[in-house]
Amino acid sequence: MGHGKWDDNAYAAGRTFRAAKGVDDFGYTATLRSQPRDKWKADPSLDPKGVVARECRDSPDHADSTPIAVLFDVTGSMGQVPKIMQRKLGKLHGLLQRKGYLTDPQLMFGGIGDADSDRVPLQVGQFESDNRMDEQLRTIFLEGNGGGQKSESYELAAYFVARHVVTDAWQKRGRKGYLFLIGDELNKPRLEAKHIRRLIGDDVREDIDPASVYQELSRKWHVYFVLPKQSSYYDDPQIADHWRDLLGQNFLKLDDPGAVCELIAATIGMEERVVDLDQAMVDLAEIGSVAESESVGKALVHAGGRGLTKSATPPMLDGPDDVALT
Repeated sequence: MGHGKWDDNAYAAGRTFRAAKGVDDFGYTATLRSQPRDKWKADPSLDPKGVVARECRDSPDHADSTPIAVLFDVTGSMGQVPKIMQRKLGKLHGLLQRKGYLTDPQLMFGGIGDADSDRVPLQVGQFESDNRMDEQLRTIFLEGNGGGQKSESYELAAYFVARHVVTDAWQKRGRKGYLFLIGDELNKPRLEAKHIRRLIGDDVREDIDPASVYQELSRKWHVYFVLPKQSSYYDDPQIADHWRDLLGQNFLKLDDPGAVCELIAATIGMEERVVDLDQAMVDLAEIGSVAESESVGKALVHAGGRGLTKSATPPMLDGPDDVALT
């Protein structure tokens, strides 16, 4: 994984072909929805069960790889966000690489649901540098259910990244990767051991406090939670307080869901100290994202602007280390 280079022409041709043939961009979702619910399952390429590690490695084509993991809440109305991102992959890649934010970005996509009620509560792809990232994103199953408890299993996804992702950026260079969780609800109160065993396959016997998972995760990753204005929870103070307690200023509110790609790119550019907020807005305008730049600017100003570069460690967390994460 991680070989090859992104091709804008191939990406555009694929979209044109699917539109002409009436083929759904998210064909795997369309196929599963035509089947009984008990047949729903993650595509094998996205199934986390039994995965030893997802790897982001250097290669002759990409000698300075930087991992970027984007995991979406795919329940309810949040299922529209992956579709928005799929339409803008070219812009995201263009900002990251052509504007010099990162030399060799590798992207991994995944889906998050509710481990208490969903058929497919966790999907995790591979790190890719070429058009396979588009294929991976379009293969995510947009289940669309959720449990209705104002919480989803974000902590399960965080656990997978903490325990089952290996990167040359960290092992060779001591550089953190980027993890963007995109959703609109709370973590579960506990990461239940039974869900880890059933969905990931680790032999964990005790439940884990989610705060402990995020504390461990932050040692090797810049972790962000993006709350798009996609549901009634956007203005819910409980959601904001919950995520700020975990991630501090890396909780980002985005009033235009259509600007998620631009927000990710600008956040990375600022964290890498390549641009400040003003220059990031100029870069967005140059790629045609003038309208989106306003929403991105508001999100990052409210998060502290240039202060994003201080995200090495989240606030002090009180959760017990129920399981030693390494």
